[in-house]
Amino acid sequence: MNLLFLLIAACLVLLAFLFILPPLWRQRAVAPAAMDERNIAIAKHRLTELTEQLQANALNQAQYDEQRAELEQALSDDLDIKTQVNMVTARGQWLAYALMFVIPVLAASLYWGLGNFQAINPTPEMLASNEPAMPNQEAIRKMVDGLAKKMQADPNNAEGWLMLGKSYKYLEQYAKSADAFAHAYQLLGDKPDVMLAYAEALSFANDEQVSGKSADLIFKALALAPNNPNALWLAGMAKAQAGEFVEAKKLWSKLAASLPQGSEAQQETQALLAKIDSKIAEAKTGTVKETATPIATVAIDVQVSLAPELQNQTSPTDTVFIYAQALSGPQMPLAIVRKQVSDLPLAISLTDAQAMTPEMKLSKFADVKLLARVSKSGNAMKQTGDLIGVLESVTVADKTRHTLVINSVVK
Repeated sequence: MNLLFLLIAACLVLLAFLFILPPLWRQRAVAPAAMDERNIAIAKHRLTELTEQLQANALNQAQYDEQRAELEQALSDDLDIKTQVNMVTARGQWLAYALMFVIPVLAASLYWGLGNFQAINPTPEMLASNEPAMPNQEAIRKMVDGLAKKMQADPNNAEGWLMLGKSYKYLEQYAKSADAFAHAYQLLGDKPDVMLAYAEALSFANDEQVSGKSADLIFKALALAPNNPNALWLAGMAKAQAGEFVEAKKLWSKLAASLPQGSEAQQETQALLAKIDSKIAEAKTGTVKETATPIATVAIDVQVSLAPELQNQTSPTDTVFIYAQALSGPQMPLAIVRKQVSDLPLAISLTDAQAMTPEMKLSKFADVKLLARVSKSGNAMKQTGDLIGVLESVTVADKTRHTLVINSVVK
């Protein structure tokens, strides 16, 4: 306990005394003897008036006797006040002394049990402990579920759909996020920020591929807001993924020029521009960096099956996607095959012929991830409830057959 705390506490106790004690001590200023003399004088004066009124026949003898009796009774009552004043004075003095002892003792006891002497000079740990705790993931999920139910009851609440879309994005439930943003877009129309949020959710749900509807939304938003940083970023990504590197460079150069000089965002954009320049140079010279085995020999053999415990959760016509992805970076399938549950188990080969774009194919990578997913909706976007199997890392040059079992549920 430091000196500053003691000084503040003493000042507060003194302030309390200044409010409480003076009224109690002021009781000692009462002078009972003076009050008695004044009351007797008043009674004598009133008695003289009554006598004069009797002699002047203003009062008869009966009225005189009645008022004199009342005067004597009043004087007797006034003289009794002396004893009462002495009692009040004694009681006030006693209470004042008692409070002078009780208030400091009570305040010190309460603070000793409930207070913190170090709070006047808080440590970083104490300040951190006072910060509101963030809700855990389960609590957030419950809040989002509650919001989703509210939106079902109030489907015309555009702001609510926007909030729900952002919430699902935070939880990485991108398909649900895209659905929520779709409702908001339908209600609000062509607002760039809404369109971009919708497009971004669609791309995340589509393994981070900016194509199809998401690309259409992005370029429509860019036409409405040509300097919007998010629109420039996403439009550049769409062009880069499509292999249109010159167009991607134009968009990202404009973005870099609009960002704060030396900011982290500008540095990241400039790093992407450097990669785009190398891609453009390769395209001009006709050279391609070899990062894996020659194209002609690239093929990954996969044996795909469905775990017995999950068979009762599927129907024969459910769609099965079997594909390879890069271990890092864009999650666009490097090769993909579409089958049905009725085809399982099956053996297939993934090759460059099954690539979605020339720039994203197996022969560009040394190691990849293999996935097989049962989609009940037939949608290429991964959704909650889909069944999935994963091989986290497979070497493209490995000619052995890889066993891939669909054995888990997408959460």
